[in-house]
Order: sequence, then C-alpha cells, then structure tokens
Amino acid sequence: MSNTSNQTVAVFNASDDTVEMLTTFLSNQGYRAVDGKVDAVKSGEIDFIAFLHTHQPDALVWDIAPPYDRNWNFFQLIRALAPLDKCCIVLTTTHKKHLDTLAAQDTGAIEIVGKPYDIQVIVDAVSRGLERRKTTGLRAIGQDR
Repeated sequence: MSNTSNQTVAVFNASDDTVEMLTTFLSNQGYRAVDGKVDAVKSGEIDFIAFLHTHQPDALVWDIAPPYDRNWNFFQLIRALAPLDKCCIVLTTTHKKHLDTLAAQDTGAIEIVGKPYDIQVIVDAVSRGLERRKTTGLRAIGQDR
C-alpha cells in the first residue's frame, strides 16, 4: 500500500451506518476520512463549499440514491465546484445499471460501484483514482465496476 496518511477521503451517503462503516474502513487503511450526509448538503445544513475548503479532499465517495435522476442532477452541481477539480470521485448506488445510463455521457470521469458492495471494492476504487490523479492530474477515474 502506498503512503495514504496524507490523503483525505470525504464520504457522503444518506445512511449513517454506511458513512460510519466506510470512514472506519478507510481510516483503518491509512486514509484521513471525513464524512457527511448527502441530505445535509442538500438542505444547506452542511456548507459544502466550506467543507471542501476545510478538508481539501483528495477523493470523494458520494452516494446516488433514489430518485436517481434528481440526485444525479444534484451531484452534477456539486461536481462542478472548483475545489473538486482535482478530486477523484467514486459513486455508490443501489441501481448501478440506471446510474450507468445517466452517467454514459460522462465517460472517463467517475467510477460507479453498485450495492451491495464489498467495502474493499470502494477502497480499491479510491486507491486507483488517487493513483491516476497523481500520474495524470485528472480529478477522477474512468473505470467501471
């Protein structure tokens, strides 16, 4: 494993249990994991721009939940923020096939992991994204899972 101690991964999901599970696992793998809830960003409870400036994540794990179309559109707004320009992005979802369809025009920009997933799959996706970001300067990874 490469040195991950100085790499920050932000985890956003609607489920407290999933957020806790992912941040714990990522922390155990040596990443500095920070978290939040997607709904708190959408409601304005979390100032996402301030969050990004404070934590400066190298990777973002973001969950796209139902209704998929609406949440995909919201994610597109989030993703356009300048602090995420060089952040690798891994999406999780319960309906990968539908999200693959929505993201089809976004080739080479994200990795989508469908649920139920093995936590190691997400860590591997984050690792690949961070490695690609380091070597190419791109903000995200373009492999599908």
